[in-house]
Amino acid sequence: MYVIGGGPGGLATAQALRARGIRAVVLEKSDRVGASWRRHYDRLHLHTTRRLSSLPGLPMPRRFGRWVSRDDMVRYLEKYAEHHRLEIVTGVEVSRVERTPDGTGWLLHATGGRRLTGRAVVVATGYNHTPRLPDWPGLESYTSGPGEFLHASEYRNPRPYAGRDVLVVGIGNTGAEIAVDLVEGGASRVRLSVRTAPHIVRRSTAGWAAQYTGIAVRRLPVRLVDLLARPLARLSVPNLSAHGLPRPDKGLYTRVREGAIPVQDVGIVNAVRKGAVEIVAAVDGFENGKVVLADGTRVQPDVVIAATGYVRGLEGLVGHLGVLDSRGRPVVHGARTSKDAPGLYFTGFTNPISGMLRELAIDAERIARAIAKADARAGVRADGRHGSRLPA
Repeated sequence: MYVIGGGPGGLATAQALRARGIRAVVLEKSDRVGASWRRHYDRLHLHTTRRLSSLPGLPMPRRFGRWVSRDDMVRYLEKYAEHHRLEIVTGVEVSRVERTPDGTGWLLHATGGRRLTGRAVVVATGYNHTPRLPDWPGLESYTSGPGEFLHASEYRNPRPYAGRDVLVVGIGNTGAEIAVDLVEGGASRVRLSVRTAPHIVRRSTAGWAAQYTGIAVRRLPVRLVDLLARPLARLSVPNLSAHGLPRPDKGLYTRVREGAIPVQDVGIVNAVRKGAVEIVAAVDGFENGKVVLADGTRVQPDVVIAATGYVRGLEGLVGHLGVLDSRGRPVVHGARTSKDAPGLYFTGFTNPISGMLRELAIDAERIARAIAKADARAGVRADGRHGSRLPA
């Protein structure tokens, strides 16, 4: 069988399958595992604890500290693949997945005209797959003019922006952290464009990680979590209304269920309070070399960095199979498969409050169990002798 994607979700699932004696070939389009992690900005650290971010079968080293850096995360993924002797084929991109003609398995169309068949497929191409840009009017003319424009996926560190006026668009975790990074890196002015004020939480309070709370409340009713979160927010995070960031009207867990993960404070609160990061209205478009904001203001920064998120990019791969919702997300994940696509699994396409890496590890074990049971029912040998083979 095949696992598409050599990131944490794909590697964890391959290991869980291998531990059950099931051969799994990981197909990775880049030349190394953990490609998306290598592209993240330099200062990135996990917002989840080291102990709750390890993948099955190999704890993260203690020397990585509590909040693991991007570089250490890449080292861990490399070590993980080596330690478990995972079968990984790099430089192979899968463009389309469809049923085999006899309906018993899956056919993968891949780089170089390859046609690969397997009895099951796990799609683990990643949550942050394709940069998303809003359809802003005037953007094309702006990018061809004197202003510099980039998506946050292209941002690495603040050095190129020292002494420059920068507008960051979007106050998710990425936008907030890039804004702080720019301030600390010497940008002359940093503005942060906000459409909807986020919930902000401390990454850790008196040693208690926000992730622990996320795990504890994940199965509770949404309204109850919303009620509990309000007084906690008032106690732990100052009111930033005077600085342009009012407390959200919608409850914290309601927003999570809508896809808006709380912003973890790694410096944004102090930066906003001190005026180092200025909060401005949402971007409505671009006109005559300027950025038009929702309140009618026009600004002319040297650089615009769009921290506007990503899309899953699954439409070309599996969109024809009826397994995606209206927003391009898998309708099932983990050990569940669609009744119209048995044997097709998805992992890593949710962003849970309890921590993505933790849930990837749990899903890996569940997917492996489900595949092992399906194999047992079908009488497939554990060595996968009649399973998939990768042609030369």
